[in-house]
Amino acid sequence: MNNLKSYIKNNKTRFIDELIELLKIPSISADASYKNDVLKTADAVKEALNKAGCDKVEICETPGYPIVYGEKIIDPKLPTILVYGHYDVQPADPLELWDSPPFEPIIKKTEIHPEGAIFARGACDDKGQMYMHVKALEFMTSTNQLPCNVKFMIEGEEEVGSESLGWFVKRNHEKLANNIILISDTGMIANDIPSITTGLRGLSYVEVEVTGPNRDLHSGLYGGAVANPINILTKMIASLHDENNHITIPGFYDKVEELSSDERAEMAKAPFSLDAYKKALDIDEVYGEKGYTTNERNSIRPTLDVNGIWGGYTGEGAKTVIASQAFAKISMRLVPNQDWKEITDLFKTHFESIAPKSVKVKVTPHHGGQGYVTPIDTIGYKAASKAYQDTFGKTPIPQRSGGSIPIVSLFEDELKSKTILMGFGLNSDAIHSPNEHFGIFNYLKGIETIPLFYNYFTELSKQ
Repeated sequence: MNNLKSYIKNNKTRFIDELIELLKIPSISADASYKNDVLKTADAVKEALNKAGCDKVEICETPGYPIVYGEKIIDPKLPTILVYGHYDVQPADPLELWDSPPFEPIIKKTEIHPEGAIFARGACDDKGQMYMHVKALEFMTSTNQLPCNVKFMIEGEEEVGSESLGWFVKRNHEKLANNIILISDTGMIANDIPSITTGLRGLSYVEVEVTGPNRDLHSGLYGGAVANPINILTKMIASLHDENNHITIPGFYDKVEELSSDERAEMAKAPFSLDAYKKALDIDEVYGEKGYTTNERNSIRPTLDVNGIWGGYTGEGAKTVIASQAFAKISMRLVPNQDWKEITDLFKTHFESIAPKSVKVKVTPHHGGQGYVTPIDTIGYKAASKAYQDTFGKTPIPQRSGGSIPIVSLFEDELKSKTILMGFGLNSDAIHSPNEHFGIFNYLKGIETIPLFYNYFTELSKQ
């Protein structure tokens, strides 16, 4: 594409400043107290799409937060690319672990990002990666180099399960009709080792509640005679894994896809340093299911993790009580063929069955989604691969991700479209964690690579 690199170079400061302004808005979808900020962010995305060259942009109301829809149709006979992203972000807690306020973006140089990285909640997940597409469109429209049609669907509930997105997609098949869906909400191996995500894990998220006595009790007067819900809950959770870190829920592995030794050998070719991995996390040893490597454990194997646990007294000083209740939030990452609703039911049945009669147990499902695997012999994958080759000078490695984007399988079911996952984040970018950040190099590289994908996809579609 003509003048692509020079356009990015000449507008680099503005591109960064615009993203920083978007990152200042605390669009936390999980917390109702931030509702106005979430809606403000939707308006900001709408304005950005208008300025980038969309002919039509609208805020589409849903039962929850709105969808920002935009389109630039240059010729109905040409291919149409549907870009998906999200404008909501994770909560920033725990705030005390941030080196700088999460919604006051700053740029700092790091060992991995010598050109600097933007530190803020949502920098990588997903405002920074979503905004790459807006700026890529700006380049293509302002230089009259858009080779095909483009549609945008940017939602505000990805971090809480995308329930309203499903509602919207099912009611707007014609509006969302496309030849391929393009998403940047994943990552790559390293800045000098590009990769394309070809698989995502599914998700089942539940909350559990264990209730014992009808009130908090004096631990001296009642201790040893009445079940302590916190003690019971921790024992129940501990029993969910055996000595090999294998999940003990009956039927959990019945539909797990087992990769062949050849497929596992291909995965093992991806560059990976276990020492560097441990150093980055400040741990002495890795931990997980016996018989699998670290990269296999976090991509092709299912998991069960406690995301939060609470109950009793946690304030300053001592308070000797047996709590009436204890709670935990638990997520299960699932692999292809595992149905998240079926797994949720299996968990509920098992967890209730292992509770002693001295307590009552309640399991509340929150949200979930299916896993997804995309083939590497499609036009979309080939176009993405050629685009990465042009900008990085290397053929990207196909890689399965441990993360979940539940709506990808929904898109295929409802819109009959394949999805290409062109992520530019790194594992070290601390998404969902304190000090989340996104490299300036990665941000600009995304803006450079995306227009090339449009070109190659259009060319390959004509063959």
